[in-house]
Amino acid sequence: MTKDSDLQATFEKLKEVLQPYQSKLIVVADTTDHYALETPFVMKNKHRMYFGGVKIGKNYVSYHLMPVYACEEVRDAISPELKKRMQGKSCFNFSAPDEKLFKQLAKLTKTGFRRFTSKEFYSKF
Repeated sequence: MTKDSDLQATFEKLKEVLQPYQSKLIVVADTTDHYALETPFVMKNKHRMYFGGVKIGKNYVSYHLMPVYACEEVRDAISPELKKRMQGKSCFNFSAPDEKLFKQLAKLTKTGFRRFTSKEFYSKF
């Protein structure tokens, strides 16, 4: 059974990975169990594009990073260790902090941010 303190510590560490981008993105959730960022880009459906977020679930903390789904070069940079934590196409699950994998997520997030904020990326929409 996962301890609530492990989940909260994991959430806080993963939130720290996203926080450097909050000044250039839009914070759409910032609670004790959910933190999410969207880009300023508004799509055809009149919604802003989701960038990423962290959410505490029942047994794990999910780290969502849309550039993994949308950008092949970001997806290709995922290590086999980190890939084992993937759930779906853009979500990584953790039940306790893992500094090594969190550093890899930070690097992926940085690459994804550069890609998601480039004019070339949005020119295809």
